[in-house]
This record gives sequence, structure tokens and C-alpha cells, in this order.
Amino acid sequence: MKTYFQKFKGTAPPPPRSGNAEVLWAVLGSAIALFLIGVLDKVCLKTAGVPLLMAPFGASAALVFGAPKSPLTQPRNVIGGHVVSALVGITVYKLTGGHEIAGICLAVSLAIGLMLLTGTLHPPGGATAFLAVAGGESIHSLGYWFVVSPCMTGSFLMVAVALVVLNIPSRQRYPFFW
Repeated sequence: MKTYFQKFKGTAPPPPRSGNAEVLWAVLGSAIALFLIGVLDKVCLKTAGVPLLMAPFGASAALVFGAPKSPLTQPRNVIGGHVVSALVGITVYKLTGGHEIAGICLAVSLAIGLMLLTGTLHPPGGATAFLAVAGGESIHSLGYWFVVSPCMTGSFLMVAVALVVLNIPSRQRYPFFW
């Protein structure tokens, strides 16, 4: 039992702090991406009544712009993770008949499994699956349209801004793979 708890210590020092330039680009890129999604959200809500801005995009912005080298933040993971998780979440919501606790447990867990199987693991996808079940009538009324907007559309916008902003510094590159 002692060796089990010894694992809790970790084996490596924490990574170094990000440089000032990296911090600046992360702040700028995430602000631009979320501002663009937010502005388009207001337009979409006024015209089509479809939301575009959702909380999981805050987590995506932190990861994409704060850790652009991570495999979890590459375009296939950002877009695929949200789309896969939204599909799972909506399906589970429909199958569980709105039983929130069971739906959340199943949706998040199954979304993680399917993201792993499809090579699209993106941690905010878990929040997307959660939101699909617990998001209330405004989300549930969208049905599978939730996959297209906000999930697919917003994640495409996030990646598009990342492609532009994260490639401005000469020493930085995004993405590393599609």
C-alpha cells in the first residue's frame, strides 16, 4: 500500500513558467477568439435564434492559446472533441429521458471514450457533453442542431483565430498536426 501512495508525490519538477511573449499571444488570441464568437453569437441569436457562445469554449481558449503544442489542442482535437461530445451528449439526453444525473454520468464518460477511440480527445469536450444534458431547454430545444451551432461553428472559429494569431510570432507554430 505504501508504494501506491508514493505515486502521489510525482516524479518530475513542474514545467517552467511561460515567457512574457507567450503570455501576451495567449491573452491576445483568446480574447480575439472569444470576442469574435461572442459578437457572432449576438448576431446568430437575433437572426436564427441559435446560440454560438458556450462555457466550454472558455476552457478551449485556455488550452489552445495557452498550450498550443499540446496534442489535445490541435485542430482535429478541438473541433472533433466538441462535435463528438455534442453528438454523444444530445443522444444520451434523448435516451435517458432527461434524467440529469444519469445523463451527465453517461454523456461525459461515453464522450471521453469516443474521443479516445477517434483520436480527438479535447478535455472541454467533457463539458460540452455535460452541457448537452444539463443545459436546459435552450440547449435541448436545439436537438442535434447543437452539434452544428454552437459546437462545430464555434470550434472552427477558435481554430481559425489560432491559425492566424499563433503563427504571427516567428518562433511559434500552430498546428503541429491536423
